[in-house]
Order: sequence, then structure tokens, then C-alpha cells
Amino acid sequence: MAKVAQEATGTQTLTVIADRGYFNGTEILACHEAGITPMVPKTATSGAKADGRFDRADFVYDPEKNEYGCPTGERLIWRYATVESGMRVNRYWSSRCPRCVIKHMCTPSQQRRVTRWEHEAALEAMQIRMDQAGDSMRIRRQTVEHPFGTLKAWMGATHFLTRGLERVRTEMSLHVLAYNLKRVMNLMGVTEMVAVMKA
Repeated sequence: MAKVAQEATGTQTLTVIADRGYFNGTEILACHEAGITPMVPKTATSGAKADGRFDRADFVYDPEKNEYGCPTGERLIWRYATVESGMRVNRYWSSRCPRCVIKHMCTPSQQRRVTRWEHEAALEAMQIRMDQAGDSMRIRRQTVEHPFGTLKAWMGATHFLTRGLERVRTEMSLHVLAYNLKRVMNLMGVTEMVAVMKA
């Protein structure tokens, strides 16, 4: 969708903001390679923090040494690389885990293993951008959620009136067109809008 927006606007630089449901490493990398700046919060899938254990974010990666540092100061060194779901990932862990005095705060397994995608640097750079632009998700909500709320209110508490994907697409497109026309009228005024459309 970001690439389509980039083509439609004819711009070389574009920043796209999406909610965490759209977090996908390969899609974020594709945006990065296309010159698009993505801003998508990472999904929290690990239950470690909820269980009172260290989260993956507590393990700090050192790119020069290609290893992770754990909260106790131990080193999780690179062990092997593998391919999962078409993505090349690296595995790291420390041999000292079984003797760690706070192992119960880290993992119920023999060792705490950390997995790193080969393009994880792109995700980390995006996270830094998001930390620096703390209001980006608030702006997204204000910009995106309002039109959906308005459209839902217009449609009422009901389903689409048509059946089949093509007809539903047409119905939704008409709703969006009506919203956009009304929004332009509110911003520009009817006279100015008509003049622009005629030009």
C-alpha cells in the first residue's frame, strides 16, 4: 500500500504510519529498500514480561561483536543460523545460563535463547524513529480513525447493503467518495471546490 501511495503522489520520500496489526518484518524491509520510511509499532507476542521474566528488549545487541548482553552482564554469543518462514535468523545463547542465580527471572528452559533476523537492523532503526517521534501514533489515530468512525455513523449499526466482494467494494468506494467530497467542501467551500474541479 505504501508503494502504491508513493506512485500516486509521485514523491520519492514518504513516511507511512500504521498500527501494530500491520507489523511485518519483510514488508517493513521492502518499504525501507523502496525509500519509504515506515512507522509501525512492534507486536508484543512474548508472555515473558507478563510472567515477570526478562523480555527480549532487556537483551542488548552489540553489532561489532555480533552478540547480545543479558541483564546480568553475561554474553549471549552467536551459535548458528537457520531459515524460518523464508527468513534467515541467527540464534544466540550463553553457556552460563544453567548456573545463573536469577535464571528463574529469565527462562524456564535450559538456556535463554535470543533469535535475531538478518535484517533486524532495519526494525531497530524504525523503533528509534518511533521513540523520537512519540506522537506519531496519536496523529495516526486522529487522522485515520475519525473517517472510519464517521463512515460507520453514516452507515448505521448495520452491514453492507450489497453482497459479493465487487459490490461491497463499490458500496465502500461510494461511502469514501461521499466522505471525501464532504470533507473538501468543509475545508475549501463549495464554490472553490467546483472551480478546482472545473480547472
